Amino acid sequence: MITRRTQFIVATALWLAAGPGLAAAEELLTLKLTARNGRFYPEIIEVPAGTRFKIVITNEGPGPEEFESSDLNKEKVLASGATSFLVFAPLKPGTYRFFGEFHPETAKGRIVAK
Repeated sequence: MITRRTQFIVATALWLAAGPGLAAAEELLTLKLTARNGRFYPEIIEVPAGTRFKIVITNEGPGPEEFESSDLNKEKVLASGATSFLVFAPLKPGTYRFFGEFHPETAKGRIVAK
């Protein structure tokens, strides 16, 4: 018969053994994007194809800005001085366009999955 103490020891050992692996699995490739003066910096973001990733977006402009991508079906509105993020599913190799809704003529960029 297995005692509660033995169950606890086994469960704790399994948890400790899996702990570092779980932490590594949760880490995402994280990239930074800045909206400033009606433009995005950098304008081209390269990511490995087939890899889940996160883009942290900061709006350093005096007014609101929106990250929008019809190609990726993503959008995020940020007030002046705000920082937020978007998580992207793994992409197939290709180029995916994005733009700023409040400055569509100048705030343009691309995510390139290679």
